Amino acid sequence: MSVLVTGGAGYIGSVTVDALVDTGEDVVVLDDLSTGFADSVNEAARFVRGDIGDSDLVAKLVDEYGIDSCIHFAGKIAVGESVGNPAAYFDSNVARPLRLLDALVGSDVAQVVFSSSAAVYGDPSTVPIPEDHPTDPTNPYGRTKLMFEGILSDYDAAYGVRSVSLRYFNAAGGATLRRERHDPETHLIPLVLDAAAGRRRAVVVFGNDYDTPDGSAIRDYVHVADLAKAHVLALGYIRGGGTTRRLNLGTGSGHSVLEVIEIVRQVTGRGVPVELGERRPGDPTRLVADPREANEVLGWASTSDSALRFIAESAWKHRD
Repeated sequence: MSVLVTGGAGYIGSVTVDALVDTGEDVVVLDDLSTGFADSVNEAARFVRGDIGDSDLVAKLVDEYGIDSCIHFAGKIAVGESVGNPAAYFDSNVARPLRLLDALVGSDVAQVVFSSSAAVYGDPSTVPIPEDHPTDPTNPYGRTKLMFEGILSDYDAAYGVRSVSLRYFNAAGGATLRRERHDPETHLIPLVLDAAAGRRRAVVVFGNDYDTPDGSAIRDYVHVADLAKAHVLALGYIRGGGTTRRLNLGTGSGHSVLEVIEIVRQVTGRGVPVELGERRPGDPTRLVADPREANEVLGWASTSDSALRFIAESAWKHRD
């Protein structure tokens, strides 16, 4: 019995592969390395470089390695890029994963854990956000995540594919040898750390006129190791007969962009040059999770690792 991890050479995927290996799982990683790195894949996992949309390849891997379940990370993740190039996002986050899912169904694999996003909620009317909050994505990235959640629900009704869609809030922090290595980098904490290290002229604050205490947008930051634990628990839940669910992964508290910059200044002992930019299209004001359902269903909760100071410290420690 093996688990297929798509996108397992990426940031959250590689940390989750480490966690799966630590629990004794037999792991097969499928990644095209368009954004991932082969040296991020745990040596105990089998690594296959390939396209998740290659149905023949997926069927071959299922047969060869006795795969019974899939944790699906692979896809594009940058909100701003999705606004400028939605076609790439519908291909990467919907069309290719649909071919993956069809190949899994055709090979009798009916257990999926999906890397979704809080972007499905859009600009929420209630904060913290519960899972039954209306979904109204404000950008193509969020729409692709919501579309694939819907596909999974329909495949459950038609073909018995049980799934857990994990709606991340903001993944952050470093773990062992794993760190954020996006190119281009779009996530706030590594951008601020780069500015503190002198690798970036300044960090741009996109908008200072949000309806928040300091005018900058607020997000819920979760340590990547906590997210990895949630995937392991979700896999066990599905294998144990759990029903299809959509669950938030967050801490339940938020921090503004300016708060993050100040914490990085304190952690690094360095100045962080700041420039003010215009709001980015599709950026909500506040995204903060209500994570109680993940606790009730999976027994998962964020730990002290997800405290903002520890996140910044771990990311600084594990930077290049």
